[in-house]
Amino acid sequence: MVNEKSNTAINELINAVLNENDKNKKASKIQYLAQLFRISTFDMIHKRGNGHWGGSASVTEILTTLYFHVLNVDPSNPKWEDRDRLILSKGHAAPILYTILAHRGYFRVDELSTFRTIDSRLQGHPCMKKTPGVEMSTGALGHGLSIGLGMSLAAKVQEKKYWTFVIVGDGCLNEGQSWEAIMAAAKFKPERFVIMVDYNRVQLDGPAIEIMPLDPLMDKFKAFNLNVIEKVYDGHSVADIMESWDWIQANQSAPVVVIYKTNKGKGVSFMEDQSKWHGAPIDMESWDKGRVELVSHLNEIEI
Repeated sequence: MVNEKSNTAINELINAVLNENDKNKKASKIQYLAQLFRISTFDMIHKRGNGHWGGSASVTEILTTLYFHVLNVDPSNPKWEDRDRLILSKGHAAPILYTILAHRGYFRVDELSTFRTIDSRLQGHPCMKKTPGVEMSTGALGHGLSIGLGMSLAAKVQEKKYWTFVIVGDGCLNEGQSWEAIMAAAKFKPERFVIMVDYNRVQLDGPAIEIMPLDPLMDKFKAFNLNVIEKVYDGHSVADIMESWDWIQANQSAPVVVIYKTNKGKGVSFMEDQSKWHGAPIDMESWDKGRVELVSHLNEIEI
C-alpha cells in the first residue's frame, strides 16, 4: 500500500492531471498515475492474501484514463443525476477500481487497507449499495451490458446527456446475455453508449481460445450491426486510449464498440498472460520479484 508521504505526492500529481491542458503531457501523467495505481493494487492484493490481480492489471490504463480524462463525475456527489455512468462488468477487477475511486476522491485512500475484510465497503466484487462511485453491483459475468443499455435508454427517455460506458472482458462476452444486449443496442440505438472490451484473451481456466474462442471479435460486433472502430487499440497506452475517446466522441449518435488489446497480469513478466494469476494469492516471493518489475516500469515513464 502507498504510505502517507507518497499519498501527498500522488495528490499533487492528480491535481496536475486534472488541470493539464496539453494532451501529450496529460497522457504521460496519466500513464505514470496508472502505474502507481497498479503497484498499489498489487500491494493490496498481496497484503490481503486474495483478490483478482490478472484482470485488474489488464484494465488499469483504461480505467485510469476514464476517471482522469473522460468521465464527467463529481466524487463529492456520487449520485449526481447528470454524471457519466461506468459499469465494470468484469467485476472481479474490483481491486483496481477501488484504488482509482479512492484516489479520485470517492472515499479515503486509507480505506483501501480494509479490502475484503468483514464489514468493509470494499468487497471482493463491486457493490452499488455500499461503495461510493460504484454504479452497479457486478461479478456474475454477462449482465453489465444489459444494465448499461438500460441506463443509456433511460438517458434518452429523460433527455439527459450523460454517457454510459461498460467495460467487458472475455468472460463477459462468453455469456449469451451480452449478445442479447448487443442486439437490443443495435435496435434501439441510444446515444452515448460505449462498449469497451478489455481483450486480454485469458480467462480463469486458461486461454480464451481454448475455453470459448471469440475471434474474429470485431467482425462479430459488426455482424450485430454495431459501430466498431477498425483499429484495435493498445489498452496499456494512455495516448492510444485518449485517441480512441476522440473517435468515440465523433460517433456518439449511436452505440459504439472499442477493442483494447491488453495483457492479463500486465507489468509482471512471469504473471503476464497466465491464467494462474487470474485470482491466485500473491505470495511473498512473487510479490518481492513482481514489485521490483512494476517499480522499474514506473521509473521508465517520463512526466
